[in-house]
Amino acid sequence: MNTSLLQPFALNDTLTLANRFVMAPLTRCMAGPGLVPTEQMAAYYGRRADVGLIVSEAVIIRPDGQGYPNTPGLYSPEQIQGWRKVTDAVHAGGGKIFAQLWHVGRLSHPFFHHAEVLAPSAVAFEGTVPRMRELSYQTPRALTSAEIAQLVRDYAQAAANAIDAGFDGVEIHGANGYLIDQFLHHDTNLRTDEYGGSPTNMARFALEVVDAIAARIGGERTGLRLSPGAYVHLNGDARDRAVFDHLVGELDRRTLAYLHVGIFDDTLSFDYLGGRASDYLRAHYHGTLIGVGQLSAESAAEAIHAGRFDLAAIGRPLIANPDYIRRVRDGAELVPYSEAMLAELI
Repeated sequence: MNTSLLQPFALNDTLTLANRFVMAPLTRCMAGPGLVPTEQMAAYYGRRADVGLIVSEAVIIRPDGQGYPNTPGLYSPEQIQGWRKVTDAVHAGGGKIFAQLWHVGRLSHPFFHHAEVLAPSAVAFEGTVPRMRELSYQTPRALTSAEIAQLVRDYAQAAANAIDAGFDGVEIHGANGYLIDQFLHHDTNLRTDEYGGSPTNMARFALEVVDAIAARIGGERTGLRLSPGAYVHLNGDARDRAVFDHLVGELDRRTLAYLHVGIFDDTLSFDYLGGRASDYLRAHYHGTLIGVGQLSAESAAEAIHAGRFDLAAIGRPLIANPDYIRRVRDGAELVPYSEAMLAELI
């Protein structure tokens, strides 16, 4: 393997990573009462501190953002204190960690928060809640402009909470069919006001969140995950291309820590993007790009050597191999991932 992936990488003037590997955000549904991170979670992240950058599992910015059981929050004092134990464990191992900020939008369910389900438009997702298949998704209520403004403030506050909790920065979850992504695709955004209808309007909420967080904690500590190719929780539309052309063009003019592709398999091709989502972002964004999607150490090295992206995010192999970096460095065989591993935080 090309050992350059194991060399330090300067994310910017304030953050240098020990290597080019990133731990992808991996939802584990193991928060404690009050959606507070546990000692077990602190140990789990701490064991992976030699990865260049850890992106935490997705973290709820406010109660109505929850769509899965036992997913941690970052809005209460108890949650902030719980995350402090996690970040302390990572920093003790010499690592860096960003919090992934999350609101699931129409994929929320009142079972979790006893409130309305809110989304860009009143378009339901057909299906049931993972891990709780007895719960069917509901038709959301379309957000008002005032409620959208409040969400922007809530994202910024969650980012400030993340810094208070000791995180090195945040990754805004703008991918995978959740709230921000719902604004960016015609399938889920039927609005006719300033947040819908045109590429500029459909990208407005994402940019407002990015700008509010960057103003609060600094652009160099603000990353963003995007799914320009719709592949989960919503359907793609050829018109989506213009939305992402505008959005990514605007992001390219801003100071950010990075963009992160949201895709499960980076070999997937999208007609309206002209190929892979990662290649589309690389062609339109000139800052640091994180690739992801069934990467091995070897394929990641090849992609980075070819300039397709700058950092490589690894998911399931890091669940199975807390010592992933050591195994890659030593050329040791990896433990195969299995779904049985999701039952505990090894």
